[in-house]
Amino acid sequence: MHRWKRSLALPVTLVAIALGFLISLQAQTQKNVSAAEQISTERMGQMKSVLSNSQAQNVKLQEDHRVLLEQLDAARKKVGTDPQLLAQLKQLQILEGIQAVEGPGIQISIDDRSQKALFPLSPDDIARLINTLKFAGAEAISINGQRIVGSTAIVLSGSSTILVNTIPINRTEGIPYELDAIGDQDTLLDYFSKLEASTLKQNGQTVSITRKTLSIPSYKGAYVFKEAKPIVP
Repeated sequence: MHRWKRSLALPVTLVAIALGFLISLQAQTQKNVSAAEQISTERMGQMKSVLSNSQAQNVKLQEDHRVLLEQLDAARKKVGTDPQLLAQLKQLQILEGIQAVEGPGIQISIDDRSQKALFPLSPDDIARLINTLKFAGAEAISINGQRIVGSTAIVLSGSSTILVNTIPINRTEGIPYELDAIGDQDTLLDYFSKLEASTLKQNGQTVSITRKTLSIPSYKGAYVFKEAKPIVP
């Protein structure tokens, strides 16, 4: 009898331990479920708060947008009637090159197709010629009909095609390079003759410079700013 009791003692103890563990595990699981429900409830409350704030901000942004549109419309109307502002706008358009202009200046014709020419003009040569005219005070410059502006790129495409504002300007037949520059004619003529014309002629290129009243077209491209933004004071 005692032996039978001793043989049952160990299994009963193990069952009791296992039962206690299951009861403890169930209690902990219930606790975790309750905590998760509480967290879910708190998060739902936070999401509702964020949504409410976003809706309020959206209403404010729409109102700000409406006010800005009204201010812009008023500014446009003011520019259209205020002679001083209208004159300033024209000056800015000329400076940006988006306004066609006319005035006294010089027209430079350069032919690099002669057999005497040691080598044809390169993009670097053209950029140097344009910089010389700028240094001489040119107020507007074009080459073969392309207006030179701050964003103008002069590059070589392929082996011989020169692009200005992404447009080919060098021609294999008929017409040489033609540089038009509006500004003080005496200064432009003096600078270009002394700094550029003599070197071009030494390289076998034909150069002629004429004083003229010129018409220079506007820049036909588009200004695109991806990174640069105005600084708001």
